[in-house]
Amino acid sequence: MADPGQPEVVWGVGDASYQAAGQFDGIRTLVDAFYDAMETLPEAKKIREMHPVDLSESRDKLTRFLCGWLGGPRLYREKYGPIAIPRAHAHLDIQEAERDAWLTCMDEALKQVPYEEGFKKYLMTQLFVPAERCRLASQAVRQ
Repeated sequence: MADPGQPEVVWGVGDASYQAAGQFDGIRTLVDAFYDAMETLPEAKKIREMHPVDLSESRDKLTRFLCGWLGGPRLYREKYGPIAIPRAHAHLDIQEAERDAWLTCMDEALKQVPYEEGFKKYLMTQLFVPAERCRLASQAVRQ
């Protein structure tokens, strides 16, 4: 229950989501847990194979992307330039199983970070959108 003396946080407005995620350091912790899950979950084997052996740059890119996507500084653009997530992933064969494996890794990662439960649910709902767009872009390339 919200503290009656405090205004209710509305994620997705301004930098509220970025703040709820712990800013850069909190997002980096989430991303590290995400890639750790990708390395270990059997259902993530195929999506892990879509990544380079060394995940350092992948971890950096996802951290920077999520910072801006969550309403914080646009760190991805500063370092790597503009990105359209679906187009950037269109060359990969992303089916429903791969989309769901990616979301499972993120769900596992969220278990490792001290975010509010409501924010975790909000984040998973929001992350479905780009995950599905990547799947659709991948399918469009194959038709």
